[in-house]
Amino acid sequence: MKQELRVAAYAVCVRDGEVLLARWVAKDGTKRWTLPGGGMDHGENPVATVVREVEEETGYVSEPVALLGVDLVTRDWLPRVGAPGSWHGLRLLYEARITGGALRPETGGSTDLAAWHPLDTVPGLTRVHLVDVGLDLWRTRPPLGHSTLSDPHRN
Repeated sequence: MKQELRVAAYAVCVRDGEVLLARWVAKDGTKRWTLPGGGMDHGENPVATVVREVEEETGYVSEPVALLGVDLVTRDWLPRVGAPGSWHGLRLLYEARITGGALRPETGGSTDLAAWHPLDTVPGLTRVHLVDVGLDLWRTRPPLGHSTLSDPHRN
């Protein structure tokens, strides 16, 4: 069975009671809010990854200030080849602050919109589970960086 590992870095940016989210567009056209972030390029430092991805998806320049934790997700399907296999996503979650830039949507990427959302409205959003994990890590700051909401079989 073919195996694939994808390492990604995501930002939890909270200011004035709002969280910055990007709207991810799945291949089938489904849209769900997610944390800004994405896959690490070969040889790239994960801190550089999260800074690059936040800028690509939101237009903002960000500064990671803390590693909040690590999450993982597994699948029995290989997205890149569209075939059965074992796919493992390792997701590093950073707290980050916005230091510059201007809010704008991504062009030609996997997201189509970026926006600030009041924290109390997040439960009503159509979102990926990673948003809940990231906010849980941000709120609880567990010593080992593992959220009780982590579930490897969720997205």
